[in-house]
Parts: sequence; structure tokens; C-alpha cells
Amino acid sequence: MKSMIQRIGSVRGCFTMVHCATLLTLSLSAIIAWYGLSLADEPDSYAAARQKMVEDDIEREGISNPAVLKALRQVPRHLFVSPEYRSKAYYDQALPIGHKQTITPPYLVAYMTALLDPQPSDRVLEIGTGCGYQAAVLSQIVKEVYSIEIIEALGKQAAERLRELGYTNVHVKIGDGYKGWPEQAPFDKIIVTCSPESVPQPLIDQLRDGGKMILPLGERYQQAFHLLEKRDGKLVQTRLVPTLFVPMTGKAEDLRKTKPDPLHPRIRNGGFEEQSDGQLDAWYHVRQTTIEQGGAPEGKVYVTFANAEPGRTAGILQGIGVNGMRVKSLRLSLWVKAERAAVGDQATELPGLALHFYDGESRPVGTSTMGPWLRSFHWKYVTAEVLVPPQAQVAILSIGLNGGTGKLSVDDLKMVAKPR
Repeated sequence: MKSMIQRIGSVRGCFTMVHCATLLTLSLSAIIAWYGLSLADEPDSYAAARQKMVEDDIEREGISNPAVLKALRQVPRHLFVSPEYRSKAYYDQALPIGHKQTITPPYLVAYMTALLDPQPSDRVLEIGTGCGYQAAVLSQIVKEVYSIEIIEALGKQAAERLRELGYTNVHVKIGDGYKGWPEQAPFDKIIVTCSPESVPQPLIDQLRDGGKMILPLGERYQQAFHLLEKRDGKLVQTRLVPTLFVPMTGKAEDLRKTKPDPLHPRIRNGGFEEQSDGQLDAWYHVRQTTIEQGGAPEGKVYVTFANAEPGRTAGILQGIGVNGMRVKSLRLSLWVKAERAAVGDQATELPGLALHFYDGESRPVGTSTMGPWLRSFHWKYVTAEVLVPPQAQVAILSIGLNGGTGKLSVDDLKMVAKPR
């Protein structure tokens, strides 16, 4: 804000007291409009961070589409989050944007966009505008983006932000995204950045023949990406990797047939026996992880995380619903072994397990850890009991090397809730 005021002053000369008193009553967007500037005019001090994000979290994890990489290098993600989170804007993580929603992590934006194979002539429908970041990325690649947001405040903020940043080929409306945008159909591509239980029929109807749709399908905390292609009027559906998206707000979410049980939280597929096409069921953000056969302390398989580059991710995540007002603590248990496991470049990059708790607005409310597990040792059984913050409604379980190096193997993860 200070740099913006300094720039405005240099353009228009000294402010009078009247100007100052007036400007104090205006929003940032009003100040920008007053002087004919845009947020895009601000000096870009985040370019290096954006480049590092693309190199470390996007390219290194297998995304190679040149148009997608170029867009991610250009779009100022820090301007799509509130100032308090800008220092974390270029980390590969979700961040709260209000109204129980989050901005999608950069890797998932890249992954979903690349799978659509966007072309310059495409007209794309996005369901779940959120803060507008995914739409901004798409706008750099395709002809037109039509984006729908069910939460009015978010939709208005996103539309204003996209306009201020000069993304004139993005069109935002407030409404039920699962009904699509029939007046603008058909669409070449459809991207759904929230998690329906099944594919909404209106979206199928509004996808042109030969078009593609990507969306996360499944239960509230157990989803997988699905790629749909319309061929001769028929839908061909391919299940991809597991993922976790913030639930959609609205009637469709309330009417889910399968709902979580936050009074009895548990770990899904903690023994890693359940797999689909070589992918671990129930676990997402899988990095540098292998499924090992034989020698498991429980069942037939276990998983191993391996990393030789300090700071690089090697691990897995799982989302779990938990009612902190009713659940006092969680007892965790697992088998673990290590081979030359060591701390990464930062003191916090330690092999171990963490439970990150979030409230109903997706804001962090606490973290509990197990470990660290360092050096080398054979299989051992470990347990811990962690307190659940009363505000907690969601827990994200993270296990792996967490930026550390060496190898870490785990099996038979279990969770038992203790009531208040």
C-alpha cells in the first residue's frame, strides 16, 4: 500500500489535505481507479519466488506443458490472497481466502490445467471461482474463461480483482456452478475446482463433443481426480490420482449421500493395502513414495519415502473430519523404520508425522507432531496421544521426510478418538 501511494504521488504530485481525507475513505481498488492505475502496475518483487515455485513444485513434479508453465510464472498469486498470507503465496499449499474456502495449491492448478490441454481458441467454464487465481492462469492461455462462484462475496471480490489486474477475458457470475452457464454453452473445456459427489448433468450437457472436463469426485475428505472426454455424445471417464478439495457450499453439498463422521475420525487405508492403478487409495499429494512388497509388519505392503535433496517433499497427506467440540484427543499408532534419515536444510525439516488442525473457515488452529525419526533403525511400534483444539473441524495428516533426507518407511497407521 505504501509503494502504491508513493507511485500515485509521483504521478500526480503532492496531495492536498482534501485529497488525503478523501483517499482515506476509499478502498484500494477505488484509489487505483481514481488515478487510472491498476494493480498490475505495481512493481513485481515476487518474480523470483514465482520462478522458484514453478521450478521446485511444478516442473520437478512432472508438469511440462509450456503454456501452463508460462502462465504460472506470470500470474501474481500473492495478489489473490490476503496480505497476512502473502509471505506463503508461492509455497505449494492451500491458503484460506474466507467463507470456508481456500486458494488451490499451485501444483494442483498446474496439474488440472495441463490435463485439459488448453488451446488458444478454447472457451473454458470454471466452477468455483474462489479468489480467481485458477481463472487468471487459464486466461493467459485460452480465448475466454467463464467462471461461476456460489458465494456472493467471494465472487464479487474475485471479479473486482481480475478486472483490476487486467484479465479482461474472464467473466464471473454469482450462482450455482453445478447448473453451469447454459447461455454461453457449449464449452471446449470445463474445470471444476470444488468436489461434487458425482458429475452434475448440466455440466455434461454443456460440454461440446470432443471437449474435456476435469473435476475431483468422491466423499467430502476422500476424492480423486476424474478426466472426462465427450466422444460422439458419450462420456469417457478416467480416474486419476486422489486429491482433497474444500467442499462446495450449497444444496448439493448438504444433500451428499455419504457424509463424514467427525465424532469418530479415523485414518483410511492406513495399511496401504488398497490401491487403484498403482495409486494409494485415500492418500493424496504423494511425493517420492514407493509401495514396498514383502517384509511388512502388518499385511502385505508398506510405503517408503526417499529423498536425497534437502528441502524437497517426500510424503503423503490425508484429510480427516473431526469435531473439536466433541473430540478431546486422538490416539495415533504406527510401525516405522528409518535408513540414514536426517534433518533437511531447515531445523523444521524433520522426518515424522504431523496433524494440522483447521477451523470451519479453513484457518489453522494448531499442529501436533510425532517424531522426529532420525538415523537408522529397524521396525518399531510407536504411539502418541494428541489433543484436538476445540475449534478444529478438519485435520490434515502429513507423514514423510518433510524436507529431510534418507529413507523412512511406515505401516499400519491407526487413529482412535477420545471424547471430551
